[in-house]
Amino acid sequence: MVYLGFGFLFNKAKIRNLALASMTFSYLIEISQLYQGEWINSIRNTTLGALILGHGFLFSDLICYTIGILIGVVFEYLYFYKKDCSL
Repeated sequence: MVYLGFGFLFNKAKIRNLALASMTFSYLIEISQLYQGEWINSIRNTTLGALILGHGFLFSDLICYTIGILIGVVFEYLYFYKKDCSL
């Protein structure tokens, strides 16, 4: 979803840059979950804050983000750059 959002906002960017920005954003959000300060936990206790910031760090989430972004990259590459190829 992050890759799609970055692609929508920066539709002229290269796929590589979109993937890098998406990975960086996703990883930073996940790593920020290691910090449990009172002020950020009060944000996390709101609906929007929980959706964006999450509640707890999981290494498996980093793997899922990576796989999801790679799927987005593959689909975008196949759709926009290989659509002239016939199967």
